[in-house]
Amino acid sequence: MACFLVSAAEAAVVTVVEKAEEKKEQSSTECSAGKEEMGSIPWSRKLKWLSWLLWGGAVLLAFEHLWHGEVVPWFPFLTAMTNPADAAGMFHEMATVGVCMAALITIVWLIMCKATDSIVKRPEKNVTQNTAA
Repeated sequence: MACFLVSAAEAAVVTVVEKAEEKKEQSSTECSAGKEEMGSIPWSRKLKWLSWLLWGGAVLLAFEHLWHGEVVPWFPFLTAMTNPADAAGMFHEMATVGVCMAALITIVWLIMCKATDSIVKRPEKNVTQNTAA
């Protein structure tokens, strides 16, 4: 009914943190006079990946709920909010399904970050082969 609100809330928080981290990285880059660390992905870019994953999931879920008539364009916007008994079910769904989906997205993002870190830090292989006989 409203499980997409959990991902949207996490996405909003992550977006704010990402923007703050981006400003901090820009100021530290200016202070270090362009001496950037090569071979690593900035934290703000990784947070942007999480933000895109969460916002994308929230938008797709909101569209799905709109398609099924659970979200309407008039107040209170969620059909479950019109009846207190339905509201309890909505909050239960948000607490179970919404939190699980947001946690799964975050876990996938963590795995993605670990994989990219290991790829970036992997030593480059020498592509020139010695063919001396």
